[in-house]
Formats: sequence, structure tokens, C-alpha cells
Amino acid sequence: MNLPGIIQKASTIIFDHRKVWLIVFGILTVLFAASASRLTVDAGFNKMVPLTHPYMQVYRDYQKDFGSANRVAIALLQDGGDIFNREYMKKLKALTDDVFLLNGVDRPSVRSLFTPNTRFIEVIEEGFAGGNVIPATFQGTDEDMKTVRANVNKSTEIGRTVASDFSGALVSAALLEIDPQTNQRLNYFEVASRLEELRAKYSGGGHSVHIIGFAKAIGDIRDGARGVIMFFGVAFVITAALMLWFVKDVKLTAVALVVAMMPVLWLLGTLPLLGFGIDPLSILVPFLIFSIGVSHAVQMTKTWEREVVSGVDSLTAAKRSFAKLFIPGTLALLTNVLGFAVIMMIPIDIVRELGMTASLGVAWMIITNKMLLPIMLSFSTLSKRVATQEAYQESRADRIWTMASRCVLRKRATVIVAIAAVIGVVGVWKAGDLKVGDYGIGVPELRPDSRYNTDNAKVIQKFAIGVNTLGVVAQTKNVQGACTQYDIMSAIEGFDWAMQNVPGTQSVISLPGMAKMVNAGFNEGNLKWRQLPRDAQVMAQSVTPIDTSTGLLNTDCSAMQLLVNTTDQQGETLARLVSSAKTFAKQYGSDKLEFKLATGNMGVTAATNEAVDKARWEMNFAIFGALLVMCMVTFRSLRATLCILIPLALVSILCEALMPMLGIGLKVSTLPVIALGVGVGVDYAIYLYDRIEVHLEEGKPLNQAFFEALRERGTAMVFTAVTMTLGVGTWVMSALKFQADMGILLAFMFFLNMLGALFLLPALAAFLLKPHAAKA
Repeated sequence: MNLPGIIQKASTIIFDHRKVWLIVFGILTVLFAASASRLTVDAGFNKMVPLTHPYMQVYRDYQKDFGSANRVAIALLQDGGDIFNREYMKKLKALTDDVFLLNGVDRPSVRSLFTPNTRFIEVIEEGFAGGNVIPATFQGTDEDMKTVRANVNKSTEIGRTVASDFSGALVSAALLEIDPQTNQRLNYFEVASRLEELRAKYSGGGHSVHIIGFAKAIGDIRDGARGVIMFFGVAFVITAALMLWFVKDVKLTAVALVVAMMPVLWLLGTLPLLGFGIDPLSILVPFLIFSIGVSHAVQMTKTWEREVVSGVDSLTAAKRSFAKLFIPGTLALLTNVLGFAVIMMIPIDIVRELGMTASLGVAWMIITNKMLLPIMLSFSTLSKRVATQEAYQESRADRIWTMASRCVLRKRATVIVAIAAVIGVVGVWKAGDLKVGDYGIGVPELRPDSRYNTDNAKVIQKFAIGVNTLGVVAQTKNVQGACTQYDIMSAIEGFDWAMQNVPGTQSVISLPGMAKMVNAGFNEGNLKWRQLPRDAQVMAQSVTPIDTSTGLLNTDCSAMQLLVNTTDQQGETLARLVSSAKTFAKQYGSDKLEFKLATGNMGVTAATNEAVDKARWEMNFAIFGALLVMCMVTFRSLRATLCILIPLALVSILCEALMPMLGIGLKVSTLPVIALGVGVGVDYAIYLYDRIEVHLEEGKPLNQAFFEALRERGTAMVFTAVTMTLGVGTWVMSALKFQADMGILLAFMFFLNMLGALFLLPALAAFLLKPHAAKA
């Protein structure tokens, strides 16, 4: 059966059983609505990182030895004076106990002045002495305070557990990924809520609490994401108002909006059935689905209006509209599905879920838009007043389309293509400034003045060790007692020194560095002895006091970790440190020693940045490859396909050029923007070119074919572009910076893709199609 025959068969199945289909859609909607009530917001540390990346393999291999990068830190600061007073110590002890009992905390990892893993070592006449910084006999007396002050000064905790100016102390702990009580993934939002309760409990009375860590960050992002509902409502109102103005009929507007909302509801109902929740990144997808739904609903509604105005009844108009839009509409939606599915190539679970969610929503839209909407339109009527206004509106638009259709004239087309080429060259040049990773300090998904980022800044100010650590593991190969051998320890020391001199390094902590201090302690603290001893027994004496709880060595000393504390987490800084570490790993590595990247929270970030950078090119090639195949199958012309794809590619380049100008880095939250923008933007070109091809096959010249295509599809195309641009433009006011960034970039792409379809596509057609335009 040929294509027209297939469309006719589908039309018969749909319109001959209209009432049955309405009942089916009604039942499905009720079922999906019931399922959607069970939808939960879902987040996890492992979902945010590329678990298959080599750095993450190292991180997971040594996680039990050196601890998790998924940590929380709570700073209890004294507003005036120092911490050595009874009231402060009482609060710090209570806070430590509460953190220890917090659900999801890996309890052996809890660290504060009151935990037994916070110790000091001192040199005395008989050798070494040491103990807990806060002794077990501590009662909070003045004498006890003097003892604690002395022990802190003897320890290495200043700048780590204790603020550099003694104005506060940290309580830190690692979090488990699996909740031991439920044996399910840890509920980070619950942890974030409990942390806020601790803030409220211990703030006041001259003390302030500052909390950082993944769980707290994701909780703050969740709180900001609640505003998405408000922005969805604002966008819905804007869309409804513009649509009513555009369609001029309340009933038709209501029908279009209801059908546009249906795939959103069906999507939210499907996710729990598949065992998925919705995470903070994917929470923006329902609005995109609604926007795409509005775009296709407007095309169908305006086509139906034109048919009714031409004098046919509602059912015939619905059948004709279905026949005209089934192929281009389905192609556009399938292209959207492919475009969003491409995102699933990125080896980060949270991005894969976004791609799956968006693809699923658009897939449902193929059913609602191509079946439910024409059925509902077949029962609708168009008043004479609206029909008259529609005719008047078209007559006004015709003047605009007459001007626009002149873009295919060779002289104007040359100017447009030349301007596009210049803009493209400038865009490629500026896109070279795009940086992978974060800009600024703190969590980039939140505003700089957010509570989390101000807490982060306070912790950095008070604690010299910093909050960003890149770990490098020195792994020995079949060496017994590796940390007592001078050549191995000397190589690690050389790596330590080299990393200290790389810009972006705040400090480096390593086993050789600690061993040198201990060795000097054995020799009356003489600085001349602050070096690595060559004798294995003396080396063992220098290493023995250093406990495995420091995270610098494992139990058998076969692996030793270097902790590189970075000045910030910006992508450029991290890339420089990682590149230097790889160079030094080759320089100081040997057949007995291998330096492996990476552990620590900056190791996780480095792995994510490298995965994003790699995925950037793979995703672009894949999405444009998918579009190429879909357009070639549909239009069977490479020339036509180029007319559609070149404007999309230009806008994608300009989007990457805009990002560095606005201080937006390429990261997990912004990577999908181009795929989403291209996936939506291709609709304009497909709808428009479909009608151009039809009129060319009728033998009309290119300018007339373009004019007729604009009359049929142009008004709806411009309307949906403006509506979607305004809708996502409201995101600029969001409390979430990543949502504001996505709003700016998507609005930019939606609008420019519309301009590309209106001006650059016909200009390219003037060169690529004109000699081949007329067909018998």
C-alpha cells in the first residue's frame, strides 16, 4: 500500500470510531492521573557521575580504604572569641552526637574534635606521646579548656577540623548510597531536611551553623525546583492568553491546551509504572513537552480553521487536516524522540533519565496530537465571527509573507547566506572559548547569593584546607612494606612537590610529607631532620604514628593517597591539575609504583567534566546524524536535507558561542540544552519544507511555493516560537541558576531556529533547489 493509502486507512480507523477512541483516551487519562499521584522526586550521588569513567573506577576501588567523596560538613562558628569555652563545647558535642545518629551517615567516618579519630602527637623526652584531642575525662572546666587548646595546637587539625582563627570547628561525615534501614537508595532530600533541623537547633546564642556537601546541595536544588511549578503556571497562563488572541475562539483554545497537557500527564503517570522518579534536572522536561505539544496543536488547529473557512464541515476539515499533517507532524515528533534519545548516550544516569523522560513524553504526543486532537476538532464548530477574523488575519499576514518570500530571490538570498556565513565564522571563533565545567566558586546550579554558596564561602574563609580535594592514589606493585622503602616514598614526595607548584593547588597532603614531620619530631624537632630517612627501620618509625583514618594509606601500605586541595572547582583549574598529575604520574611512576587518578570530590568532578566534554561531540554528531537520516528518508533529497540542517547547525554553534559570553559552562545541566533546542527547532523547518515540496511538485516556482507554505504554516510557526520563547524566558527569574541558564539558552535557540526557518532555509533553497524546483 502506498503512502496516501496508509494515511487514508489510518484516517478511516480514527474517524469512523471517534466516540470509542474518546472513551479509550478518557480511561487512559484517569489511569495515568492515578499513577502520577505516586510520582516522587528522586536524586542520588551515583546518578550525577559517570560510573564507567576510569577515574570513577579508581574512586570506587579505593572507596573503602580512603572514604567517599559523598560527604557533608557542618561548621559550628562562634560569632565572637574562640571555641574554648564551656557553652561552645557543649553544643559541638551535642552536634557531633546528632550527626553520628543521622540516618544514612557512615558512622565510622564521622569526624570532629569529640571523635576518637581526631588525635595529636607530640615529642617528649621519652619519645612520642599522644592521644585524643579532647580526652575522655573532659568535663568542660577551665583546666580542661587549657588542655584542649594545647592539644589542638599540637595536632594537625588547625585549618582542618578547627578554624584557622579558632572561631569554629567542623563536624564531617561520609554518606552511604544505600540506606541501611530500608535497603533502598538513600533519600537525600530527607537528609537535607534533617541537616536544616540541625541548623535551626544549634544556631543562635552567638553561634552560627554552615552546611556543605552533596546532600545539602541537592536539597537546596530541590527547594528551588519547587518554583518550577510556579513557572509552569506562568507559562501556561502566557500560552493560554496568546493562544486565545491568536485562535480567537475560547473552545478551540481550550481543546488545544487540553491536548497539549495530555502527554505531560501521561508521562508523569508512566514514570512510576517504570520504576522511575523525577529528578531536579528532569523536572524541567514537562514544560518542554507542553511547549512542543502547543506547537503541534497550533499547527493542527490552524490547518483545521483554514479548511472550515474554505467551506467544508468540521469532520471533513479534521480529516483533511489529519491527511496534511500526519506525515510532517509524525516526522517532526519522531525526530524529537530521536534527538532526545541521543542524550541517553551520555554515560551519566541523571542525563540518561532526562533523555528517556523527554523521549517518552514526545512519543505519547504522537498519539495525542495525531489522534485525539483531530477527533476533538471534528466535534468542534467555528463561528462566523471567528471565520471572518481568520480571513482578515490571513490577509494581513499575506503582506508579511509576500515580503518574506522574496528571500528566495538570488540577490537577497546571496546577502542572507553571506550574513549567515559571517555569523557562523564568528560563532565558531567565540564557541572556542566555551569551557567545560564550572565557573565561579560554590555550586553553580544555585545562585551565588544562595544559602549553600554563602555557607561554602564561609567554610573556605575559615578552614585553610578547603572543600575541594583531588585525590591521587600511589599504588605499589607486589612490594612488601612499600611505605618503608625510600625509593617509593621519595617518588611520592617528588609527585607531592611537583603538584604543589601547579597553579590552582592550595596545598598537598601526603604520607611522605607527614613522615618527614614525624622524623623531625624524633630528632627534637630539628628542621634539618625534616626529610625522608633512607634506613627502612627509621622510615617505619616515621610512618607508624600515621593512622589509616587520615586517608593517606591503607592497612598494608600497598596504596597511599595524595590529597591535592584545590583553590576552586572551575573546569579550567581542574583540567590543568589533572593534566599536570598525568604528566607527573609518568615522570615519577616506575615498575614498582603507579599513580592513579582520581579520588576525592574533585576526582568525581574531573571524571564528570571529561565525560561531558567527550559526550558533547558524540551527542552533536549523533543528533545531526539522526536528523540527516530522518530527513533523507522523508524528503529523499540531500539538497532539501541540507536546507533544513544548516540553519539548525548554525543556531547550535551560536548557542555554544553565547554560553561563555554569559559565564555558562558546559556541564551536566547545560549539556542537553543543544539537543533539546535542536529537537524542538527542527519542527519549524520540517513543517515549512513539507508544504514547499508539495507546491514545488505542483509546478509552482520556488518563490510562489515558499509564499504558499508560509500562508499555511508560517503564522502558526511564528506564534509557537514566540510563545515558547516567552515561556522559557520566565525561567530567568528562577532561584536555580541552572534553570535560569537553560531558560536563556532555550529561548535563544527557539527564536533563532524560527528565524532560520523563515529566512535562511529559503535562501539556501534558492541555491540548492532552484535549478531543480519544477516537477511535472
